[in-house]
Amino acid sequence: MTAVTAEPRPSTGIARWAGGLYLTYVLLNVLASRLGHIGLSDTETLQAAITGDEAMFRLGLVAALGSGLLFVLTAWALYALLRPIDQPLALLLLVLNAVGVAVQCASYLPLLGVLAQGDGSGDVGSLTGPQLEGLAQLSVTTYQTGFVTAQLFFSAWLFPLGVLVLRSGFLPRFLGWLLLLDGVGVLVWFLQVLLAPGHPAISYPAWAVGFIAEVGLGLWLLVKGARPRGSAPVTPGG
Repeated sequence: MTAVTAEPRPSTGIARWAGGLYLTYVLLNVLASRLGHIGLSDTETLQAAITGDEAMFRLGLVAALGSGLLFVLTAWALYALLRPIDQPLALLLLVLNAVGVAVQCASYLPLLGVLAQGDGSGDVGSLTGPQLEGLAQLSVTTYQTGFVTAQLFFSAWLFPLGVLVLRSGFLPRFLGWLLLLDGVGVLVWFLQVLLAPGHPAISYPAWAVGFIAEVGLGLWLLVKGARPRGSAPVTPGG
C-alpha cells in the first residue's frame, strides 16, 4: 500500500493575524505621515513639523517606529502562512523585509538629533543659529536618504511575496500580480528619488498601485482567511 502524504493546509488563524497586522501597519504609517510628516514629506515640511509642533512630531515618530515593528511581525506571519509553498522563497521575503525595516528605523536616528538640538540636551551651545539650522537640515537630509534606501529592500520583498501568492492556490491570483507590479513601482520610486529628484510625478502611479495591492492583501487575509487548496464552500445538505 502506498502512503499518501497530505498536503499542508494553510492556517486561517495565521492568515487573519497577517491581515490584521498588515492593516494596522498601514494605519500607523498614515498616522506617522499625518502627525509628524514622516515619510513622503520634503525637507522644509519636515523641518517645520519638528520645530513647529514638537509634541505632534514625537507622536508621529512613535507611530513610525511602531509601524516598523508591525511590518516585521506581518512578514513573520506571512512567512508562517506561505512557508509550505516554498520555504526558501518565504524565508527570503522575511529577510528582505527585516533588513528594510532595520534600515528605515536607523534612518530615524538623525531626527532624534534634531530634537536634541531643540531641547538643549545636545552639546551644541557653541554653535550659531545658522550653524544649528544647517546641522538640522543635514540631519533631515540624512534621514531622507536612509528612508529612500529602505525602499530598495521593500521593493525586493514584494517579488517573492507576489510569487508565493500566485502559487498559493488559496489567495487570489490578481493580488499576486498586483504585488509584483507594486514591487516594480517601489523600485521606480527608489530610482526616481535618487536619479530624478526633480520629477516626483514619475512615482505617483506606484503609490496608487501599492495602496491597492497591500491593503487589498491585508483585507483579504483578515476577512477571508486562507481556504485550503481545492476546498469548496459547504452548502446546506451537501
